[in-house]
Amino acid sequence: MSDTPPSFLDRREMLAAGLAGMALSTLPGHALAQSGARAPDAPRTGSASVAAHRVEVPMPHGGVTAGHPLAAMAGTRMLMQGGTAADAVVAAMAVMNVVEPWASSAGGNGFATCLDRKTGKVQSLAFTGGAPRLLDPDGDPKALDHGPKALTVPGAFGGWIALARRFGKLPLSTLLEPAIGYARDGHPLDASIAMFITRAQKTLSLYPTSAAIFLPGGQPPAPRSIFRNPDLARSFQALADAESQALKGGADRDRALQAAHDYFYTGPIAQEFARFSTQTGGWLRLDDLRAYQPRWDDPVTTNYRGLDVYCSPLTSRTGLELCEQLNLVEGFDLAALPADDPLFTHYLIEAIKVAKADVYKYAADPKFAQTPVEGLLSKRFAAERRKLIDAARAGLYPEGGNAAAFERAALERARQDFAHQGDDHTRGGDTTSLSAVDADGNAIAVTTTVGGGFGTFLVMGNTGMLFNNGLRLGSSAPYAGHPNKVAPGKVALLGNGPTIVLDKGRLKLVFGSPGGETIGQTQFQFLVNVVDRGLPIQAAIEAPRFALDADPNFYRPGAAITVQAERRVPDATIQRLTAMGHKIELVGPYAIGSVQGILADASGARMAGADPRRMGYAVGY
Repeated sequence: MSDTPPSFLDRREMLAAGLAGMALSTLPGHALAQSGARAPDAPRTGSASVAAHRVEVPMPHGGVTAGHPLAAMAGTRMLMQGGTAADAVVAAMAVMNVVEPWASSAGGNGFATCLDRKTGKVQSLAFTGGAPRLLDPDGDPKALDHGPKALTVPGAFGGWIALARRFGKLPLSTLLEPAIGYARDGHPLDASIAMFITRAQKTLSLYPTSAAIFLPGGQPPAPRSIFRNPDLARSFQALADAESQALKGGADRDRALQAAHDYFYTGPIAQEFARFSTQTGGWLRLDDLRAYQPRWDDPVTTNYRGLDVYCSPLTSRTGLELCEQLNLVEGFDLAALPADDPLFTHYLIEAIKVAKADVYKYAADPKFAQTPVEGLLSKRFAAERRKLIDAARAGLYPEGGNAAAFERAALERARQDFAHQGDDHTRGGDTTSLSAVDADGNAIAVTTTVGGGFGTFLVMGNTGMLFNNGLRLGSSAPYAGHPNKVAPGKVALLGNGPTIVLDKGRLKLVFGSPGGETIGQTQFQFLVNVVDRGLPIQAAIEAPRFALDADPNFYRPGAAITVQAERRVPDATIQRLTAMGHKIELVGPYAIGSVQGILADASGARMAGADPRRMGYAVGY
């Protein structure tokens, strides 16, 4: 992206480092492949070796699949202590904050999709903070890339507490114990994280609080060196102590967890956030933090070939994208096509184009704009939009459709066209995803993010926490008048889309992926691999992927679309797609997304998969 500052570490550079780091820890005998050109969440340049295989992991009692082995193990430890899927994902998220700070933080945001086995109900949790009330929406967009003006209210920790309150059993002190230990006593720094820090050195060095943690002695830490974040350990310990003190004072579990929430959002940690923001010229204030609450909601849903698919609602765009993509291809008999038939891939590419155009036309914070969600999810709307898909040739990136006409009651307020002006470019994003099931059959998928890699690059005061850069362009619209343009209090869109699939009420799949703009595309391909191709979970994860990239962005009808395909896609398929009019760019063989998921068969047997494209790892018991 031509306007990306040289010091800004985007998703492509992040994954370049991740792939290289994974190569250093590849086990003998595993297949290796060399990465190549850039992908939507992969390297701009350079090459790297990656492990090309993971084994499926049985989960007879439960388990966790996450973006780092230590996180998966921490979550599974909670299950083995009698905890629930909620306890497992909270412990795993806290550890991810320590071991993968460039993509996960209590100062970030995210979504969870939860199956309560007792009621059979699937619920969505949005832990996404809005823009500070002092935000200047007409300020320099580049100030939203990193630094104190790029952040939104941190929603992630509130999400941890909300999950623990509704579905957990164990005390917060137990859930945070593994993360506190790794932050206080240290852990061997993965080579990929060391490379991320090295690549981010120029920007991290701009902020003394960040440099003190990530650049000890002024230099990036070496791979496999013992990495510590004592400030983060102290913050997590203080939150655990807030709960413990409330329990000692006679509070029940719910009120004790609320005490920890208050310590973060109104107490000493919140006060340090606000003090540091004011000192550094940011917009965040104590009133912004005090007003924040995570939000429980119904997920968006569709039925795909007899399966009920549940994904995150607004302010996630991925739930709408995934459901519409499935509705579009449901009109094609994908299962009848050979796996290497170019028409199979062509249909998926065209469905992604149409769904992106529709979702980007409308999607925004529902407190600020009316989005025709019912219309976007309508099978009738999909049938109308499917007419844009030509089986013989690639279509242009279309105008968004009139989804409002497919609402049961038309929207009262007509949406005004917006002017195409402002900064056209989008920014990369970095996320992490994990999934868990417990012995009672409860299941949770979570995807969290700090926005772009390292978020704001700014550790907030003495807390040890990096904050998200949720206001960056991409999450917010670059065009004045668009419903997703930044505004005080508005929650910018995220790509996070943790997903649960039920088969006649029985758990079939729980999964998610990181990857910013590619999340909905990755999850779509994975789900089709399972449902239409009948692949086992690990094979469905490892199958070659592609992702669409739009120039200047997906907000702009007529944008130039490039299909970035992993180099393992057969040559004959690439040649045929090119002949159909697709612009193809070959990228690394394992370059796009990182699905972590659990598949249950009709007998109830549960097998987990983890993605070799990053550090994904599954642990069951």
